Amino acid sequence: MRVVIAEDNVLLSSGLELLLAAKGFEVAAVTRDGPAFLAAVAEHRPDVTIVDVRLPPSFKDEGIHAALRARRLHEGLPVLVLSQYVEREYARELLSDGQGGIGYLLKDRVSRIAEFTDGLRRVAAGGTAMDPEVISQLLLRGDNDPLSHLTPREHQVLALMAEGHDNATISDRLAVTDNAVHKHIGRIFAKLGLPAANSGHRRVQAVLAYLDHRQHP
Repeated sequence: MRVVIAEDNVLLSSGLELLLAAKGFEVAAVTRDGPAFLAAVAEHRPDVTIVDVRLPPSFKDEGIHAALRARRLHEGLPVLVLSQYVEREYARELLSDGQGGIGYLLKDRVSRIAEFTDGLRRVAAGGTAMDPEVISQLLLRGDNDPLSHLTPREHQVLALMAEGHDNATISDRLAVTDNAVHKHIGRIFAKLGLPAANSGHRRVQAVLAYLDHRQHP
Protein backbone atom coordinates (compact mmCIF):
# COMPACT_ATOMS: atom_id res chain seq x y z
CA MET A 1 0.00 0.00 0.00
CA ARG A 2 1.58 3.27 -1.19
CA VAL A 3 1.59 6.27 1.19
CA VAL A 4 2.47 9.95 0.78
CA ILE A 5 3.18 11.90 3.97
CA ALA A 6 3.00 15.66 4.55
CA GLU A 7 4.76 16.38 7.86
CA ASP A 8 7.35 19.09 8.52
CA ASN A 9 8.55 17.64 11.85
CA VAL A 10 11.55 15.56 10.79
CA LEU A 11 11.50 13.39 13.90
CA LEU A 12 7.81 12.49 13.46
CA SER A 13 8.06 11.97 9.70
CA SER A 14 11.11 9.72 10.11
CA GLY A 15 9.30 7.76 12.78
CA LEU A 16 6.27 7.36 10.52
CA GLU A 17 8.49 6.13 7.68
CA LEU A 18 10.09 3.47 9.86
CA LEU A 19 6.81 2.43 11.42
CA LEU A 20 4.95 2.13 8.13
CA ALA A 21 7.79 0.27 6.42
CA ALA A 22 7.85 -2.24 9.29
CA LYS A 23 4.10 -2.77 8.86
CA GLY A 24 4.29 -3.44 5.13
CA PHE A 25 3.44 0.01 3.74
CA GLU A 26 5.44 1.66 0.97
CA VAL A 27 6.25 5.30 1.74
CA ALA A 28 6.44 6.87 -1.73
CA ALA A 29 7.25 10.41 -0.57
CA VAL A 30 7.64 12.57 2.53
CA THR A 31 6.89 16.25 1.96
CA ARG A 32 7.20 19.32 4.18
CA ASP A 33 4.58 21.70 2.79
CA GLY A 34 1.32 21.85 0.86
CA PRO A 35 2.63 22.42 -2.68
CA ALA A 36 5.16 19.60 -2.35
CA PHE A 37 2.44 17.31 -1.02
CA LEU A 38 0.13 18.05 -3.96
CA ALA A 39 2.97 17.41 -6.41
CA ALA A 40 3.82 14.11 -4.72
CA VAL A 41 0.19 12.98 -4.83
CA ALA A 42 -0.02 13.77 -8.54
CA GLU A 43 3.23 11.89 -9.21
CA HIS A 44 2.77 8.80 -7.04
CA ARG A 45 -1.04 8.38 -6.93
CA PRO A 46 -0.91 6.94 -3.40
CA ASP A 47 -3.42 4.55 -1.88
CA VAL A 48 -3.62 6.74 1.23
CA THR A 49 -2.07 9.97 2.51
CA ILE A 50 -1.09 11.28 5.95
CA VAL A 51 -1.21 15.05 6.43
CA ASP A 52 -0.36 17.28 9.39
CA VAL A 53 -2.95 20.02 9.96
CA ARG A 54 -0.27 22.68 10.41
CA LEU A 55 2.41 23.04 7.73
CA PRO A 56 4.81 25.83 6.64
CA PRO A 57 4.90 28.69 6.07
CA SER A 58 2.37 29.94 8.66
CA PHE A 59 1.79 26.66 10.55
CA LYS A 60 -1.93 27.39 10.79
CA ASP A 61 -4.13 25.40 8.43
CA GLU A 62 -2.02 24.80 5.33
CA GLY A 63 -2.18 21.03 5.81
CA ILE A 64 -5.96 20.83 5.98
CA HIS A 65 -6.30 23.02 2.90
CA ALA A 66 -3.76 20.91 1.02
CA ALA A 67 -5.71 17.78 1.97
CA LEU A 68 -8.99 19.32 0.80
CA ARG A 69 -7.44 20.46 -2.48
CA ALA A 70 -5.92 17.01 -3.06
CA ARG A 71 -9.35 15.42 -2.60
CA ARG A 72 -10.86 17.84 -5.09
CA LEU A 73 -8.14 17.14 -7.65
CA HIS A 74 -8.12 13.38 -7.04
CA GLU A 75 -11.65 12.34 -6.21
CA GLY A 76 -11.89 9.87 -3.37
CA LEU A 77 -8.24 10.27 -2.33
CA PRO A 78 -7.99 8.75 1.18
CA VAL A 79 -6.62 11.26 3.69
CA LEU A 80 -5.65 10.70 7.31
CA VAL A 81 -5.09 14.03 9.06
CA LEU A 82 -2.90 14.30 12.15
CA SER A 83 -3.37 17.10 14.66
CA GLN A 84 -1.81 18.05 17.98
CA TYR A 85 -5.18 19.11 19.37
CA VAL A 86 -8.88 18.64 18.59
CA GLU A 87 -9.78 21.46 16.19
CA ARG A 88 -13.49 21.13 15.48
CA GLU A 89 -13.57 23.53 12.53
CA TYR A 90 -10.86 21.60 10.71
CA ALA A 91 -12.65 18.31 11.38
CA ARG A 92 -15.85 19.84 9.99
CA GLU A 93 -14.07 21.02 6.83
CA LEU A 94 -12.61 17.58 6.28
CA LEU A 95 -15.98 15.89 6.68
CA SER A 96 -17.97 18.41 4.67
CA ASP A 97 -17.74 16.64 1.30
CA GLY A 98 -19.70 13.71 2.70
CA GLN A 99 -17.33 11.08 1.26
CA GLY A 100 -15.48 8.24 2.93
CA GLY A 101 -11.73 7.67 3.04
CA ILE A 102 -11.29 10.17 5.86
CA GLY A 103 -9.39 10.06 9.13
CA TYR A 104 -8.70 12.61 11.84
CA LEU A 105 -6.39 11.43 14.61
CA LEU A 106 -4.50 13.18 17.36
CA LYS A 107 -0.74 12.73 17.08
CA ASP A 108 -0.64 10.90 20.40
CA ARG A 109 -2.56 8.11 18.69
CA VAL A 110 0.46 7.28 16.47
CA SER A 111 2.22 5.73 19.47
CA ARG A 112 -0.57 3.13 19.65
CA ILE A 113 0.84 1.35 16.65
CA ALA A 114 -1.79 -1.31 15.99
CA GLU A 115 -4.61 1.22 16.44
CA PHE A 116 -2.92 3.74 14.14
CA THR A 117 -2.13 1.30 11.33
CA ASP A 118 -5.60 -0.27 11.54
CA GLY A 119 -7.09 3.21 11.19
CA LEU A 120 -4.85 3.98 8.23
CA ARG A 121 -5.96 0.79 6.48
CA ARG A 122 -9.62 1.63 7.13
CA VAL A 123 -9.15 5.06 5.57
CA ALA A 124 -7.36 3.54 2.56
CA ALA A 125 -10.33 1.18 2.11
CA GLY A 126 -12.76 4.12 2.00
CA GLY A 127 -13.82 4.02 5.65
CA THR A 128 -13.26 6.38 8.55
CA ALA A 129 -10.82 6.63 11.44
CA MET A 130 -11.91 9.37 13.80
CA ASP A 131 -10.11 9.93 17.08
CA PRO A 132 -12.39 9.22 20.07
CA GLU A 133 -11.60 12.69 21.43
CA VAL A 134 -12.65 14.26 18.14
CA ILE A 135 -15.89 12.27 18.21
CA SER A 136 -16.64 13.38 21.76
CA GLN A 137 -16.21 17.01 20.66
CA LEU A 138 -18.39 16.58 17.57
CA LEU A 139 -21.18 14.68 19.26
CA LEU A 140 -22.05 17.31 21.87
CA ARG A 141 -25.72 17.28 22.75
CA GLY A 142 -27.97 20.26 22.23
CA ASP A 143 -31.53 20.90 23.36
CA ASN A 144 -32.95 20.67 19.83
CA ASP A 145 -30.45 18.21 18.47
CA PRO A 146 -31.55 14.84 17.04
CA LEU A 147 -28.89 13.22 19.21
CA SER A 148 -31.03 14.01 22.26
CA HIS A 149 -33.46 11.33 21.08
CA LEU A 150 -30.83 8.59 21.24
CA THR A 151 -30.48 6.33 24.25
CA PRO A 152 -27.09 6.21 26.05
CA ARG A 153 -26.36 2.86 24.35
CA GLU A 154 -27.28 4.23 20.91
CA HIS A 155 -24.97 7.17 21.58
CA GLN A 156 -22.12 4.73 22.33
CA VAL A 157 -22.83 2.74 19.18
CA LEU A 158 -22.90 5.88 17.00
CA ALA A 159 -19.62 7.13 18.46
CA LEU A 160 -17.93 3.79 17.70
CA MET A 161 -19.42 3.77 14.20
CA ALA A 162 -18.03 7.26 13.61
CA GLU A 163 -14.58 6.09 14.70
CA GLY A 164 -14.81 3.56 11.87
CA HIS A 165 -15.48 0.29 13.71
CA ASP A 166 -17.54 -2.49 12.15
CA ASN A 167 -20.45 -4.27 13.86
CA ALA A 168 -18.31 -7.11 15.19
CA THR A 169 -15.86 -4.72 16.86
CA ILE A 170 -18.70 -2.65 18.33
CA SER A 171 -20.22 -5.86 19.67
CA ASP A 172 -16.92 -6.78 21.36
CA ARG A 173 -16.35 -3.28 22.74
CA LEU A 174 -19.83 -3.04 24.28
CA ALA A 175 -20.15 -6.72 25.22
CA VAL A 176 -23.45 -7.13 23.37
CA THR A 177 -24.53 -9.46 20.57
CA ASP A 178 -24.13 -8.70 16.87
CA ASN A 179 -27.91 -8.76 16.55
CA ALA A 180 -28.22 -6.11 19.28
CA VAL A 181 -25.74 -3.87 17.47
CA HIS A 182 -27.67 -4.32 14.22
CA LYS A 183 -30.90 -3.25 15.95
CA HIS A 184 -29.23 -0.26 17.61
CA ILE A 185 -27.89 0.93 14.26
CA GLY A 186 -31.31 0.58 12.66
CA ARG A 187 -32.88 2.69 15.42
CA ILE A 188 -30.09 5.28 15.21
CA PHE A 189 -30.59 5.75 11.47
CA ALA A 190 -34.36 5.93 11.93
CA LYS A 191 -34.12 8.58 14.66
CA LEU A 192 -31.68 10.64 12.61
CA GLY A 193 -33.78 10.32 9.46
CA LEU A 194 -31.05 8.34 7.68
CA PRO A 195 -31.39 5.14 5.60
CA ALA A 196 -31.25 2.08 7.84
CA ALA A 197 -28.64 0.21 5.79
CA ASN A 198 -25.51 -1.62 6.85
CA SER A 199 -23.54 -1.72 3.60
CA GLY A 200 -20.12 -0.14 4.08
CA HIS A 201 -20.49 2.78 1.68
CA ARG A 202 -23.95 3.86 2.84
CA ARG A 203 -22.90 3.42 6.45
CA VAL A 204 -19.98 5.80 5.97
CA GLN A 205 -22.19 8.25 4.10
CA ALA A 206 -24.72 8.25 6.92
CA VAL A 207 -22.19 8.78 9.70
CA LEU A 208 -20.34 11.52 7.84
CA ALA A 209 -23.57 13.26 6.88
CA TYR A 210 -24.63 13.26 10.51
CA LEU A 211 -21.30 14.51 11.83
CA ASP A 212 -21.31 17.28 9.23
CA HIS A 213 -24.87 18.19 10.28
CA ARG A 214 -23.68 18.52 13.88
CA GLN A 215 -21.32 21.27 12.77
CA HIS A 216 -24.12 23.28 11.10
CA PRO A 217 -26.62 23.90 13.95
